[in-house]
Amino acid sequence: MRYVLDTNIILTYLRKHPFWYRLEETFGFFEDGNYVVIPSIVIGELRSLAIQNSWGPNRRAEMEELISEFVPFFRLAEDAINRYAEIDAFSQGRLPGRRLDCSARNMGKNDLWIAAVASTLNATLITTDGDFDHLNNRFLNVARFDLK
Repeated sequence: MRYVLDTNIILTYLRKHPFWYRLEETFGFFEDGNYVVIPSIVIGELRSLAIQNSWGPNRRAEMEELISEFVPFFRLAEDAINRYAEIDAFSQGRLPGRRLDCSARNMGKNDLWIAAVASTLNATLITTDGDFDHLNNRFLNVARFDLK
């Protein structure tokens, strides 16, 4: 299976939240045959959080170690760039031929890129963020979880 991990999922690991272990058991992130991607956008968000929150060297090393376990997605191919444009237009209810069943959504630009990467890779996006719900089964599969 192919998976893309959102920033909030990596944070559950770094916070030692029991939710991470449930996800790992459910999706088998480290099992052979699974292809788990962390988009460069997520890596940037994580490194920004590390700076803003003054993470020490041990916590930063732990973050970088986890990132290295997965496939980084650095190059935004033409397909991902086009998918970004489609998802943004769809989220605004302005994509010809694709009807939005709810009111227009102003997605964060980083979330748009994360969705575009997952969609281009035909991967399931694993998140705790409801901002992707309107894209589920339209542009990508979204596995959203509540931390409660």
